Amino acid sequence: MDDELVILNGTGGISTTEVSENAAFGSSLKRNNAAIKKDRADEITREAYIRFKRTVEDLEEELYRLIRKRNNMLDLSPSSIQSLMPAKDFDAGQFLIDDVDLSKQIREKTIIANITRKRCNYLFATDYKPIALEE
Repeated sequence: MDDELVILNGTGGISTTEVSENAAFGSSLKRNNAAIKKDRADEITREAYIRFKRTVEDLEEELYRLIRKRNNMLDLSPSSIQSLMPAKDFDAGQFLIDDVDLSKQIREKTIIANITRKRCNYLFATDYKPIALEE
């Protein structure tokens, strides 16, 4: 820059003809309140929608896992042809406790997923349909 000649305009700065008025920085400074509010609202809406959608998907995944776990409890078949589960090894009381506990968890997660899905549809005008879960 030692050999370059810096040309200053009358105010002591760079000429405005050297900077495009359509550049991101300049246009950002000139935005009005309505544009700023809209941009902020769009960002907040997008973030909230993603959170709602992800929460419903996570709940549905957990529901699948719980239903699969409960259904697997019904598989009392032996692990091989040579082994059989003797009736004396089956604990009916523990089976009942586990089955009821899993059923309560499934019911609770289903209620939460349905509420979250309905709120998502209402708040974001979506048509997010529940996934058919087999019980």
